[in-house]
Amino acid sequence: MSVDISPPAPLPLGIRAKPLIDGVKVVKLRCIPDERGRLMEILRSDWEGMFDKFGQCYMTTGYPGVVKAWHFHEHQDDHFCVVHGTMKVVLYDSRDDSPTKGVVNEFFMGDKNPILVKIPAFVHHGFKTISEHEALLINLPTNTYNYSEPDELREHPHENEIPYDWTRHDG
Repeated sequence: MSVDISPPAPLPLGIRAKPLIDGVKVVKLRCIPDERGRLMEILRSDWEGMFDKFGQCYMTTGYPGVVKAWHFHEHQDDHFCVVHGTMKVVLYDSRDDSPTKGVVNEFFMGDKNPILVKIPAFVHHGFKTISEHEALLINLPTNTYNYSEPDELREHPHENEIPYDWTRHDG
């Protein structure tokens, strides 16, 4: 069987806010199934503008309804991909010099919408698991975690100046 291995075209799906925050990039990932299972590339060094440097790879999970937010980095970009379950990943641009200052983006990521989101340095981000079971997120940041001086600045998930409400909105 012949498989097309060309990179998928950037295709912002599952996004609730436009425009995209400056520097954020989204790639629609392609699953290649067969009778044994499936394969999905998450990040490739030849995807233009998506991959600048490799730091490390880690996974984090979230239980249903749990919010893990807000934080941002000064020296690294993150690359998020939800590989099990569904998460609502939210970004907020508070950068004074950004043309998209004040913009919020929501991405509904996971089993039914396999995408990779590149999150630039200084962009606040967090997530909430919205599936009925634990969700699993893979991150490929551009730097390794420094245990003695972490590049991570945190805000409370609900009590802050970020104009976002994590509650579900029906309708």
